Parts: sequence; C-alpha cells; structure tokens
Amino acid sequence: MTIQEDLKKAVETMRRGGVIIYPTDTVWGIGCDATNAEAVKKIYQIKRRPEAKAMILLFDSVARVERYVNNVPDVAYDMMELSNKPLTLILDGAKNVASNIIPPEGTIAVRVSNEEYSSSLVRMLQKPIVSTSANVSGEPTATFFGEITQDILNAVDYVAEYRRDDMQKHKPSSIIRLSKSGVLKIIRE
Repeated sequence: MTIQEDLKKAVETMRRGGVIIYPTDTVWGIGCDATNAEAVKKIYQIKRRPEAKAMILLFDSVARVERYVNNVPDVAYDMMELSNKPLTLILDGAKNVASNIIPPEGTIAVRVSNEEYSSSLVRMLQKPIVSTSANVSGEPTATFFGEITQDILNAVDYVAEYRRDDMQKHKPSSIIRLSKSGVLKIIRE
C-alpha cells in the first residue's frame, strides 16, 4: 500500500467518526477528528481515561491553530516556529472543537507536526486530529509500533501501515502551559 492510499483510508475512517492509530512526530498515537464528540468519547473509552483529562491536538500549520484558539499569544508563534523538537503548547480560549475535549478551564493543547504522515492527515482532513499515546492511561507509552498492545490495536477502526517497521524509540513532546498573560509553566520536558 502506498502512503497516499494509507492516508486516504485513515482520513476516510476519521470522516466517518472512526478512531485510528497512526505515527506522529513523537510516539504512535490514537486519533480522531477533534471536532467529533462521539469519536473523542471513544478514545477516552479505549484509553480508560477520565474525560476531565485533556488530550493533545495535532495541527499541520500555525495558521490552522488560529481557527481553534481565541487570541493566540504572539510568543506562541515564536515558540512553535523556533522549537527544534516537538512542542505542545497549552493555550487558553479553545473553540470549534468537540466540547468533551475542552477541560473546564477552557484550554486546548496544540502541537504543529512537521512529520510527513501526521501533518498530511490534518491537511487532508482539514481539521485538527486528537493525538494521545496508543496505550491505556497509566500504562507505559508505546515508543514504536511494536510496543502497542493487541487490545489497543483491536479497539480502533483503522491502523496506519506507514512506519510500522520503524524500531527507533520516540519520545513524547515537551508540554508548556502558556497563559494569556504570557506566563510559562513547563508541564513536561
């Protein structure tokens, strides 16, 4: 299967409200259309994760982030563009995403991916994609495809073919909370 065929199947699955497992710029992720509340709910169930715990959303460009965040702080643009490793920013003012992905404080965790497959998924879907590690909450993160458990693989609607043979261990992104007033708080290095 070509990468284009694989991407097309993944996007079709998400457009139908399905959940996928796919490679990202960090670890393998469980994902769906971030604007589809039923699909988001399914991810919480697969991960056995409380809905109050937010999940990261992947974007293909800083411009797309603006459609889902009210008033992106100027420093956020610099941080996203200048970071030399995957960086997730938690920003105030989430909008236009499924309500069950927005925590009570109204924030949104965003990461612009430069990785070919995941950024292409977002571009083709034309919406952000949920990106949460492909494991049950509290269990070790699958750093490459071979570490994803069979029950997680069986729980989703589509598993990407691309990069399955990549044995390199990948790390989760750094996470920084950036308040409207510009205060930074490192959540995960």
